[in-house]
Amino acid sequence: MKVAQVMAGAAAGGAELFFERLCVALHRAGEEVRPVIRRDAARAARLRSAGLAAAELGFGGPLDPFTRPRLGRVLRAFAPSVVVSWMSRAAFHTPKGEWVQVGRLGGYYRLEHFRGCDHLVGNTRFLVGWLRANGWSEARTHWLPNFVPDFAAAVPAADLPGRRPLLLALGRLHQDKAFDVLIRTMPRLPGMTLLIAGEGPERAALQRLARAECVADRVVFQPWRPDVGSLLKAADVFVCPSRLEPLGNVVLEAWSAGCPVVAAAADGPRELISDGFDGVLVPPEDSGALAAAIGRLVEDKTRAAGLAAAGRRTFLADYSEAPVVARWREFLATVGA
Repeated sequence: MKVAQVMAGAAAGGAELFFERLCVALHRAGEEVRPVIRRDAARAARLRSAGLAAAELGFGGPLDPFTRPRLGRVLRAFAPSVVVSWMSRAAFHTPKGEWVQVGRLGGYYRLEHFRGCDHLVGNTRFLVGWLRANGWSEARTHWLPNFVPDFAAAVPAADLPGRRPLLLALGRLHQDKAFDVLIRTMPRLPGMTLLIAGEGPERAALQRLARAECVADRVVFQPWRPDVGSLLKAADVFVCPSRLEPLGNVVLEAWSAGCPVVAAAADGPRELISDGFDGVLVPPEDSGALAAAIGRLVEDKTRAAGLAAAGRRTFLADYSEAPVVARWREFLATVGA
């Protein structure tokens, strides 16, 4: 089947990385895939190395007069059965044509951008329920989860702080991720080191908070790193403190690496994690509960290992490449028939 995948997102982010993984995996599975991306030489090179030639367009704002007609020409030349438009900007620019248009959502976006879509895909059941509550029928809304790489063979990173135990958090330094809540746990966790890997507008504020909490010597900030699996393999506990987390790819990555997870019960982690079985959930915004859960897990290594093993099993069954790609191929064959 011919499938066009249209992504107008940023250089880094969970949806953008999954877009690349899915394009490559569908291509490897035998589908004919045409990626269309916002101009990004690095992304184009990564796709090209996997055998996929990406069309690169401007994907400007609502007043951009060029992207929509240029995208139409790319799609008509390719003649796909299905076009998957990732997030609002891509859906806004995708024209109607002789194809089935699918909007793929990874969050609670403004639905007017998806009015031209025949079907919508959400990556969590909560999100699909929200789409149906906002007027989209069951027949036109579909749950298709993400998959993440298998980090079982990753080697623990050797360039991390030497003090143990090591707590790890990953993600954009944004208020939604609640890294401030996590930093406020650190006075209650003496002797532990926290590594936060990511970039974003809250970096300076978070560094000031670490100094104000007198834990700056135990809170280490690093930029985005490509060796996520190695970071997770080196960590004693992975922590996802998010206030708002529609899915939580980072939870899936921790499961893949066999790292025990403590997470705030935002929508995504609450859907993913069976509390006490493959992870630990705490109330959002509660630094005391978060500190207590981390402390108990660090002290009880047997329990931590059991949670990590259960998370790994959940990853293999539901969020590894094979089961997710099989679901996507079945969906595409059904709507594109």
